[in-house]
Order: sequence, then C-alpha cells, then structure tokens
Amino acid sequence: MTDLSRVLPHARIPELPNPYFGKVRDCYDLPDGRRLLISSDRVSAFDRILAAIPFKGQVLTQVARFWFDATADIAANHVIAYPDPNVVLGHRLTILPVEIIVRGYLAGTTGTSILTLYKAGQRQMYGHTLPDGLRDNQALPAPIITPTSKAFDGGHDEPLTPQAILDQGLLTPAQWDQISATALALFARGQQMAAARGLILADTKYEFGLDAQGRILLADEIHTPDSSRYWLAGGYEAALAAGTRPPSFDKDVIRAWVAARCDPYRDPIPEIPPDMIAATARVYADAFAAITGLPFVPDLTGATPLDRIRTNLAPFFPPTPGETR
Repeated sequence: MTDLSRVLPHARIPELPNPYFGKVRDCYDLPDGRRLLISSDRVSAFDRILAAIPFKGQVLTQVARFWFDATADIAANHVIAYPDPNVVLGHRLTILPVEIIVRGYLAGTTGTSILTLYKAGQRQMYGHTLPDGLRDNQALPAPIITPTSKAFDGGHDEPLTPQAILDQGLLTPAQWDQISATALALFARGQQMAAARGLILADTKYEFGLDAQGRILLADEIHTPDSSRYWLAGGYEAALAAGTRPPSFDKDVIRAWVAARCDPYRDPIPEIPPDMIAATARVYADAFAAITGLPFVPDLTGATPLDRIRTNLAPFFPPTPGETR
C-alpha cells in the first residue's frame, strides 16, 4: 500500500445529472438510460459511515469486475464499461425487491443469520429444514438460498421463504425460478474458483434487476469482500474442530475496533486512528490479491482520486453551449 492520503470520501460531481448518493456509492443516471456507479472509499456499518479507507472503492470495483468477467457465461450483468478504476458504467435497472443470499455453511452473526437461528433451536428457516447435529461453521448438506426483502429506504431486510415471495407478488414464478437457479450456479462457480485460490466462499449475496427490455441482469457487485464471507481453506478444519471462527479476510477489523469502544448505534463514533485506517486498507488490498491472484496496483494518477475520476468522466458531462460531440 502506498499513499494513504489518497482517499475518496465522496464523488459529488455537479456536472453529472440525476445524482443518488448511497451509503458507499455515488450514482448518476444519464439521460440515455445508462447509470454511472462510483465506489467511494466510505465504510458503512451500524447504519452509519465509520471512515474512508484509501483504495477500498478501487478494490471492490476491480474484484467485482474480475467476477463479472468470470461469470458472464452464467448470467448477463449490468456492466457496459469501466471508465475509471472506481467506476462502472452500467444499464439502469429496476432492482428486484428480493435480495438473494446463498449460504454453503452454517455461519453468520446477525439475528437473521442461519447460525444464530440454528443455535436458538430453529431447524426450519427460509423455507428449508436443516438437520440436527450441525456444528458452528460446518458445511451444509448443500448450498441453500435464504432470501430477504430488499429495503430501499433505510429499512431493515426481512427474512422470506420462496412461497412468501410468490404469495406477496414480489416476483413472478418465472422470475423466482430464473434468479434462484442463476444464484446457485454463480455460487458454484465462485466456490470452485475460490477453492483453486486456497479460499472457501462460505456465503454471498446477489442482487438482480430488470433492464428497459425486461431482461433480468445481475446487478450491484459480485463475490467481493463486502458482499461475501471468505475463509482461508488452510485453517478451516482446525477452526471447525476447535469451535472457533475460521481465519478470514477480516473486513470487520474497523467495525470491531469501533464496537469495542462505544455503542455504535447510540454513541458518537470515536476518531479512528491512522494505524487502524492503514490496517483496514491492507486487508482490502490483500483480499484483492488472494481472490484474483493478481497484485493490487493502486491508481495514483491525478492530483486526487476525485480529480482523476472527474477527468475520466468528463465525456459524460452535458455539452456546453456551442459545443459539439
């Protein structure tokens, strides 16, 4: 990792039209039906922005690019081009209101995770019945889909079953059949390629949307450290035997630091020290190298990351009076 001062806390570009500023992405809808999605370096947790981690946005964009390319034969995706290392030019989609989470292992920490529910005594969840006797982080008999409702306005996602999805009219039967089969095929490809890199893809989430022609396209990101749980295969069996969490790319290093010092849902967030910012940046760079097999090369062009992005996106600015393109 090189210059930790090169950070992209936001990508507010007034010349671009129709902005939408999310937790970590700043997006712009172009008049021709395309969308610019710019990955900032913001880290979101506890429904808050904790910090900005240098090069995080570039890492996530490029890891997703690696996987979009590697799975294009399974699922058409929203990507049109990459005008900048932090930017996707994509088809503007109507996101389907169901988030698809595929799980290959009994894992998780949230109240709706299958491990939490299993340890509370539940065996039927998300339309599946799990057998007795599974250990923490053990492989499931087969990967399962645990769908949730997609909360668009800051609400919380809620667990769903396939029958509830159909009963509520969230998806048509044909849409559910297509995205569930596609998600399982994507996960199988992801697990296969991760295993070749000495990694276990334990679980991940997918989002799908409809383009202007009504086609279902894979959206958002795929198999990134932020959307997936990766474990290091070399330490998995020992951790399983000991009942401890398998070694992983701990993207939660900064989250754990904050949670140890305050109630992050109620208290002010303490200032995060530079060494913690640097450690988190290294986690992302190391994850890129481990997942893709390629060294992470930060883009250091431009006076700042925002200056570089502005330059690369200038062709999308509206023409000035008298200008022809």
